[in-house]
Amino acid sequence: MTPVKLPQLPYASWTDSRTYLHLVLQIIGKTRLGLTSRKNHWWFITLYVSSRGFSTYTIPVNEGTCSLEIELDIINKAVVINHSERKRVEVSLQNGLSIAQFYGQYMEQLSKLGLSPKFVEKPYDMGIDQPFKNLVHYNTFEWDDIERFWKLMQWNNSIFQEFSGRFYGKTCPVQIYWHHMDLAVTRFSGKKLEPMDKSVRISDRDAYSHEQISFGFWAGDETVQEPAYYSYTYPSPDGIDKQTLMPSSANWVDSNGSPMAFLRYEDVRNAQDPRQDVLDFLESAYNAGASLAGWDVEVLKTPALKDV
Repeated sequence: MTPVKLPQLPYASWTDSRTYLHLVLQIIGKTRLGLTSRKNHWWFITLYVSSRGFSTYTIPVNEGTCSLEIELDIINKAVVINHSERKRVEVSLQNGLSIAQFYGQYMEQLSKLGLSPKFVEKPYDMGIDQPFKNLVHYNTFEWDDIERFWKLMQWNNSIFQEFSGRFYGKTCPVQIYWHHMDLAVTRFSGKKLEPMDKSVRISDRDAYSHEQISFGFWAGDETVQEPAYYSYTYPSPDGIDKQTLMPSSANWVDSNGSPMAFLRYEDVRNAQDPRQDVLDFLESAYNAGASLAGWDVEVLKTPALKDV
């Protein structure tokens, strides 16, 4: 099989498009947060890579008597609301439509469905301290940029799904955490940790309540201005940054005082077998953390069907 040809994704080349997309995904994700029953580790707020874009998948509403799905439909260039008992609704996204305008139209459509989800109406972890309704200057993006990113996320999603299937223990869905717009999957050993101090924000206290190894892909940020794959073990065992990572282009970097496995997307894009390089990276990062933290790696490995 000929290896897939991956697109270029220089961080600085799509700043406006990336920010616009991020804001739209935050609005959709906050809607799911406001309508969905709580689930451990904030798994009830996340989004998913879909066959047409990015989706909430099914959200029960009206005491579970009906449901809806909200999707950023990149093919139709719109945010689509599909309700089980109502007509399909689209909020068209055209270049020049500000986030403030989109937010107003979107919330109006939800209101017509009898829905008024409660959430903080500001972006989260984006360094923007204005409510969505005031974001009139965020109005520039290119669909080609967004489509390129989505197609890459489809590819990453398929790899993370394959990797996720190798683990027999507790694991989250392959999902998008919209606060950083990263695709992630997390494995758990089953060990509960001592509660964090109450001064730590509640999102982190819930997310890191159990021993875990997390894996992800993100498009970069102001600190790391390039897309990359990452993995970290929490709590981080001593000496993990001395463990060997694969491929050879991967390395350990400091992340808020703890080692994080890091693989540049550009190195993957130029690799002879990009998919295998990502799988090797995920597997080596897992083995590094799991072995030092004392996980029973063999017991937690998915057996062949003949061995079930």
